[in-house]
Amino acid sequence: MPRRISPELEREIRRLAAKGHRLREIGRLVHRSKHAVTNALAREPSAVPIAWNPSPARLSLAEREEVRVGLEQGHTFTAIATVIGRAVSTVSREVAANGGRASYQGWQAHQQAGCRARRPKTPKLAHRPLVSQVTALLEAWWSPEEISLWLRLSFPADPMMRVSHETIYQSLFVQGRGELRRELHRCLRTGRAQRRPRNRLENRGHIPGMVNISERPPEVEDRAVPGHWEGDLIIGKNNRSAVGTLVERTTRYVMLLHLPDGREAVKVNDAMKAAIAVMPAELFRTLTWDQGREMAAHAKLTIDTGIQVYFCDPHSPWQRGSNENTNGLLRQYMPKGTDLSVHSEADLVRFAASLNNRPRKTLGMMKPSEKLAELLR
Repeated sequence: MPRRISPELEREIRRLAAKGHRLREIGRLVHRSKHAVTNALAREPSAVPIAWNPSPARLSLAEREEVRVGLEQGHTFTAIATVIGRAVSTVSREVAANGGRASYQGWQAHQQAGCRARRPKTPKLAHRPLVSQVTALLEAWWSPEEISLWLRLSFPADPMMRVSHETIYQSLFVQGRGELRRELHRCLRTGRAQRRPRNRLENRGHIPGMVNISERPPEVEDRAVPGHWEGDLIIGKNNRSAVGTLVERTTRYVMLLHLPDGREAVKVNDAMKAAIAVMPAELFRTLTWDQGREMAAHAKLTIDTGIQVYFCDPHSPWQRGSNENTNGLLRQYMPKGTDLSVHSEADLVRFAASLNNRPRKTLGMMKPSEKLAELLR
């Protein structure tokens, strides 16, 4: 058995470590000792070979040296590009990416280009502390975008603790390339291991006396004034159970309506009035709903509470964007195809509290509970 670990085997060791395998397990998988695996992980990835020979589409070492000479002689980018037979933009980008006119070095630029061209690259998620942090937040049901933004704010001076949301998705979705455990895709709000187009339409009935969303006050649109809510129902297995959702447009604060006895209009009204009673009156001005039959008694709700109800256009869920997004998040707690009647009122309070203490990109990574407290102060 060869004593030295090849670069290919070293890459495999790093990949297995990033996926969360222990050192002894990695050694067993690659037929090396735990000590050898530890040493391989402690080493920096191997440097670019000195004799890197790029394709004709890339600048060669000789061309980069011509660029250096031209810069030292004070030539323009156009003149240098003419000498080496390249586009002016190629020369200008090459110089800008490698220190500018004052600091450009041909050999150093060639080495750095070789590093950038190496394949396969060490994955961003091969950094074990980053993997542990991302895994913990996924298991807490944070979205990849929330994780990415939170890491940037929490580790401003550590680039190794940053990762884009797309990299997280790729690691979960692309088999053979992922550094996160495959089963973590269940922590995404959709629970899917692949992307799907969103092309479904909603079929809704007609409600007598509806006030269309086009008549809603202009102050609702810019979200500057709190107290304007969006609402909907999420439906359980075989359409036999439901939970009501309310989302405040300015703060994204969430309230859930417990509907143990069904979703008839009167019962939805009663649950809504009970939820409204625990909030300051100035925080409930308007309510925007889709054209579901559960709001057939909207006129009575307006009389009882003073809240004006507006209805979206048919097949236009984007007109209640905050509520649609929240319903997607709630499916992590109450998955599609499950019986929602098993969730008690205390469960719904716990789910809402979890969402209200989750940072939101649209709030500058503030939590809805923090934003609401700020407004109440």
